[in-house]
Amino acid sequence: MPAALLNVTRTVLDSRHDGARIPALTAHARGERRGGIVVIQEIFGLTDHIAEMCAFFADAGYDACAPALFERIEPNFHAELNAEGFAKGRAAATASPWPQVMGDVAAAIASLPKPCFITGFCYGGAVAWRAAGECEGLSGASAFYGRIIVDMLNIAPRIPILLHYGARDASIPMSDIERVRLAAPGADLFVYNEAGHGFCRKASADYHEPSRDLALARTLEVFKRISQGA
Repeated sequence: MPAALLNVTRTVLDSRHDGARIPALTAHARGERRGGIVVIQEIFGLTDHIAEMCAFFADAGYDACAPALFERIEPNFHAELNAEGFAKGRAAATASPWPQVMGDVAAAIASLPKPCFITGFCYGGAVAWRAAGECEGLSGASAFYGRIIVDMLNIAPRIPILLHYGARDASIPMSDIERVRLAAPGADLFVYNEAGHGFCRKASADYHEPSRDLALARTLEVFKRISQGA
């Protein structure tokens, strides 16, 4: 196990939706604590990538919590990075009602120190967008390549939000990105010219480290500024 992941452990949350016991990955802040960050999974579950993101934010001074949003679908839900895994993950997302997902996110928010932020990747990016408009207790959000955000433009973020997209993302056309831009003129929206979908995930064919590093640096910069003003 990489040294950074030694800080990542498991806990259990009580969903604010139905009281269900939801596993979660957690990581405690190193050094000066700046607040908390809810880290939202892709459709593949609580993967090594999500654990790495929890460790990354903990190293930056934030307690991190990643709830297992598909636990009701299958205990310890996991989908592989192949056609069958994509189908399994999409089916799990479709079978998880938004009120339930927001209740699980609310439990993660309640478990963390304030100010509390949220970030997410792909499906998790859409969850972060929705939470920015519906969940209490959040001070900022950063959504990475949230494909279905364009289907939720009736939900307006109530907190500062960053939106990150890859110009080479075949699953999110530039026309969709422009619709999101117009719907959220106050958001910080970035398009990374050399990045495709999943550019933050090392196992992705579109992994692009310079874009990932820049997007995460922008996220930390905004979260730090909000923390200092909280």
